[in-house]
Amino acid sequence: MHARMKTMVVKIGSTTVTQPGAGVNRSFVARLARETVALKELGWSLVVVSSGAIACGAPLLGFETRPTDMPSLQACASVGQCVLSAAYDEEFRAAGLTTSLVLLTRHDTARRQSYLHARDALTRLVDLGVVPVVNENDTVSVDEIRFGDNDTLAALVACLVSADLCVTLSDIDGLYTANPSLDPTATLIPRVDNIDAQIIASAGDSSSAVGTGGMITKIRSCRILMTAGIPSVICSGAEPDALTRLARGEQVGTLFVPPAVRAEIAPRKLWIALGDVAHGSVTVDAGAARALTEQGSSLLPVGITAVEGRFAAGDVLDVRDADGFVIARGIAEAGSDELELAAGRQQHEIAENHLLQALAGRPAIHRDNLIVFA
Repeated sequence: MHARMKTMVVKIGSTTVTQPGAGVNRSFVARLARETVALKELGWSLVVVSSGAIACGAPLLGFETRPTDMPSLQACASVGQCVLSAAYDEEFRAAGLTTSLVLLTRHDTARRQSYLHARDALTRLVDLGVVPVVNENDTVSVDEIRFGDNDTLAALVACLVSADLCVTLSDIDGLYTANPSLDPTATLIPRVDNIDAQIIASAGDSSSAVGTGGMITKIRSCRILMTAGIPSVICSGAEPDALTRLARGEQVGTLFVPPAVRAEIAPRKLWIALGDVAHGSVTVDAGAARALTEQGSSLLPVGITAVEGRFAAGDVLDVRDADGFVIARGIAEAGSDELELAAGRQQHEIAENHLLQALAGRPAIHRDNLIVFA
């Protein structure tokens, strides 16, 4: 009986897979194809989440820099996706491998049936020995271009296929104690067991002219993966044989280690966790924070100390502790006006208030619609 193949998801940034003004970096794609062959020999299947469609399409349409208006971005994505997919197909086929193109949006995972279809398709492709190349459907998904990033998509795909490892190949070789381009004393952090406020503060924004993410989006995605029990790595796309070395258990870049016990995340909670934009936030007291993180409780209005932003029932909210650190994310059971009035009140006080009677006996965020981060 054959041993189970492990699955690695690799996210490739625009600066890694493209060359400035010249489209696809063919030498990198060819090297990735050869490394994929080596991974298979080591018992690993690969799923690729590739940025670069807009960066590939822009020069072909006469843009010297990344455009900023939405129709131009969509046009660049449409043209560039063809070029990018062809490069993967040709270079991987030369190495004896078959690739497929999978375009996703967050709507494909927000609904359980669509989520299961996407999961089944990706899983079947991997079982058949195909290397799926996944990207956001930027041509039609306006929000994904404006707010999305493939770091989030890679985390989502890793959860879809129950990956054993998720690797981000970037233009930086890992997480540093500070931005190394600004602070010469910054040092590489080889291992992260807990993403706290200090780790978040170490992450800077993207300095790339062709990408949309940044270290902060990578860290947030790694935190989701840790919550899902999936190890992840951030390392340089220029690092020789990074993927095969990681498959052998070597240290490359920064490794984010999940808790020992893996938690299964329901599709709805996965979408809540991976949504880029929260409509607002609530700050909770220490007792409520403990109830959420240690007891798996719902969030009651009495534990809320502050409400920020304007939102309606059904919107996604961040839940912050007293220090302002995001400890959870969930779907609001009531709008911001109601929660502002209900904050800090006991259930009997809410029931006696005519303006809040609709919230009586209900939590601010139900535990079924709440995900607590590792």
